[in-house]
Amino acid sequence: MRNVYVLGTGMIKFGRYPEKTVPELGGEAALIALKDAGIAIKDVEMFACGNLYQSNAMVGQRILQQIGQTGIPVINVSNACATGSTAFREAYLAVASGMYDTAMAVGVEQMGKQGLLGGAGGGDPAYSVEGKLGSGLMPAVFGQAGIEHMRKYGTKPEHFAKISVKSHKHATKNPFSQYRNEVSLEDVLNARMVAYPNTLYMCCPTGDGAAAAILVSEDKLKQLAGGRKRPKIAASVLTSDPYTERDLTFPDVSTLTRRASKLAYEKAGVGPKDVNLTELHDCFATAELVHYENLGLCGDGEAGAFIDQKGGCHPDLGGFAPVNVSGGLLSKGHPLGATGVANICEVVWHLTQDERAKDRQVPNAKVGQAHVIGLGSACTVHILTV
Repeated sequence: MRNVYVLGTGMIKFGRYPEKTVPELGGEAALIALKDAGIAIKDVEMFACGNLYQSNAMVGQRILQQIGQTGIPVINVSNACATGSTAFREAYLAVASGMYDTAMAVGVEQMGKQGLLGGAGGGDPAYSVEGKLGSGLMPAVFGQAGIEHMRKYGTKPEHFAKISVKSHKHATKNPFSQYRNEVSLEDVLNARMVAYPNTLYMCCPTGDGAAAAILVSEDKLKQLAGGRKRPKIAASVLTSDPYTERDLTFPDVSTLTRRASKLAYEKAGVGPKDVNLTELHDCFATAELVHYENLGLCGDGEAGAFIDQKGGCHPDLGGFAPVNVSGGLLSKGHPLGATGVANICEVVWHLTQDERAKDRQVPNAKVGQAHVIGLGSACTVHILTV
């Protein structure tokens, strides 16, 4: 496998674009990434597109109709919340394998005001517990994960609320974020309850968005980078749930990430203490807290102290292990297919001191990771280094 680098990135502000189509949104992000890379669509040899809600509509080909059809192979990816990051991985593998020197990945979604729906057990009512034993809807699933953490470790609702406060504060420095307002601890705790312990401000907003990345081989990088520092993809990992004899009425939100994280650290030759910033999948505040431990940013049972900023190692900008300095899904938004590529864009900008991250720049960032989990099951972890 060859070394692969991210030559260019592009992202549009997450929000709501009822006047635009999905291909238009994806095409806009792709053109930004191409310009950032200093190449044209004719230079791209392979294209992977991630989209969930229009996955049967050949969105990748429709994006090329917007920006230039050159006859290249197109792969359309649908993989729950890990859709965009899986598309990025397909582009990575295409270059790493030696088949292509230049590939493009785009993640795009147009959700409007749709909620984060989805249930456990698929369409067979024999396996559905919806309305019988809790709920298979995502707010309830991650509410249950938070309650379990409270039961095991004595975590308090305030710990989850502090994550929302932190992420909203970070988002004020991110012009690509859907919401850029600060909230107080009291605001978060007193907001409308959605699924205990997650209140409204502890739940990610949904909307529209797109992000893109151009990936190249090392030889192509030398031709095109022009001396610019470009991050290497040190690890690209995708996992699914292993078989286990367990009660599926309580979804497991941790095993996927723990396996992916372990493999990624091994492939990259780094450990959690080497990571300078993390963009993780905080669809709910409870999810972010649980993933602190799943990614090894702190020990099991220590996530409450981690968000409490006990010592220099904490997830705020300025801490030893900052998490979601973009504002995360809680503020940036979560257009499902776009999220995975957007997380990688954020990491790239910090590693290269890109102007797009200047107001929230993590100083001297050398190693960054991007994590996305799609219950159902898919999890990606990408580690990038400079």
